Amino acid sequence: MSIRTRLVLSYIAILVIPTILSFMVVNIVSEYLDSVGSPYQQPTRENRTPRFSKVSAHFLKELETTAQSTPDKLLGRDYLAEIDRAARSIGSGIIVRKGGRNLYVSPFLNQAGILNQLPDFEATSRTNSILPTQASLFLIHQIDFYYPDNSRGSLYVLTGNNRHRFFVTHLTLLLVIIMILILTNALLTHFVSRRILRPIAILREGLRKIKEGNLDFAINVNSRDEIGELCRDFEEMRCRLKESIDRQLRYEEDRKELIANISHDLKTPIAAIKGYTEGILDGVADSPEKMNKYIRTIHIKATDMDKLIEELFLYSKLDLRRETFNFEKVDIGNYLQHSIEDLVFDLDKRRIKLSLLTEGPEAITVIADREKVKRVISNIINNSVKFVDKNDGRIEIQLEIAPEMVTITIADNGPGMSREFLSMIFERFYRIEPSRNLATGGSGLGLAIARRIIEEHGGTIWAVSEIGKGTAVSFTLKRELMDK
Repeated sequence: MSIRTRLVLSYIAILVIPTILSFMVVNIVSEYLDSVGSPYQQPTRENRTPRFSKVSAHFLKELETTAQSTPDKLLGRDYLAEIDRAARSIGSGIIVRKGGRNLYVSPFLNQAGILNQLPDFEATSRTNSILPTQASLFLIHQIDFYYPDNSRGSLYVLTGNNRHRFFVTHLTLLLVIIMILILTNALLTHFVSRRILRPIAILREGLRKIKEGNLDFAINVNSRDEIGELCRDFEEMRCRLKESIDRQLRYEEDRKELIANISHDLKTPIAAIKGYTEGILDGVADSPEKMNKYIRTIHIKATDMDKLIEELFLYSKLDLRRETFNFEKVDIGNYLQHSIEDLVFDLDKRRIKLSLLTEGPEAITVIADREKVKRVISNIINNSVKFVDKNDGRIEIQLEIAPEMVTITIADNGPGMSREFLSMIFERFYRIEPSRNLATGGSGLGLAIARRIIEEHGGTIWAVSEIGKGTAVSFTLKRELMDK
């Protein structure tokens, strides 16, 4: 539920709930006053004159019957006192007249302001308007009749409503309604504000933790309104920020490791070059044969350094995605055939047989950079050559065709390796051979460069190996899909 909808519903509830509760309270109070003998009921829209309550009306009916049938009873003081007690029980009083003279007056009605305002004899029973006095409001019910001696008689029932009681009752109702309004507003405000302020407090706490550099927390808000969406966006931002920082830290660690590896790999040939140079300067190479050996060794070490720097430069450009790729359509069968022709001669001198196995005679076209893929094949084959330990060494290149990809596998019959090394051979500067000798172990960048190049082609590269049987490195290239 959106915040706007929630606020609209809360405003409606603030109007509707107090109205309903106020109506219920007024009805309950009214019924209670009737049940305890409220003197009379206030005017309503249907009846604009005040009227007696149900209890008072029953009492008046009995008095009318007595006045009309047995008026002589109203001459007895005991009977009048009894009527007076019954009238006082319902908040009323009586006045009895005979021929213009007051025979009986309830004590609290014995006031000149009341006695002088009583209506005259009219031989009918009627309810007049309210008679106001200083302390009360009286509703007069007049019963006119004739005594046995034909003298005029009037029985007045005055039902009063104390002004103070009237004021207190209405003030109480007003206070109750105000309390209902306050309570309703407080509860609804608390509910709505809690649904809004609690997520904001969680967001504020999250911002404080981020400001302090702490990203190891989570924002868990289940609401589906705008603030809930904000919290979910904030949590996504935190996760991405944490991933970015973690990636940056990994890059920093990789950079330190890279510098350490470069320093180590450059230190060995530089130390050799320095040693042989000092030998020449000190006259240790005192014969043409020694001089030639020293100079040849210096040249080999310098060549190794140049190759290492070249591979490091290429890997850095690939890692930073700054190396340019010239993708084109390549007939992969012919391309592999021409590529291995340049390698066969060198491998024959090492007594290693290189062969190519392809599927079917048809031409298969892939999208590739010729020079980069050649670098991949060369790096994999050179890596295999370093570890082939048999007199009948073999390296086979196999081409497998799939609807969208082609797979090129370069397999050797070398010593193989255990599975624990397979997941690490494509990492930079990783060498199974622990001596880190460039002549035997290489620079440790060949397969890492191959992986970067294949990833830029949108393919994958992996290796399988079995100890004693050899290693196979496979990579995929995308086929050119022909329009049907």
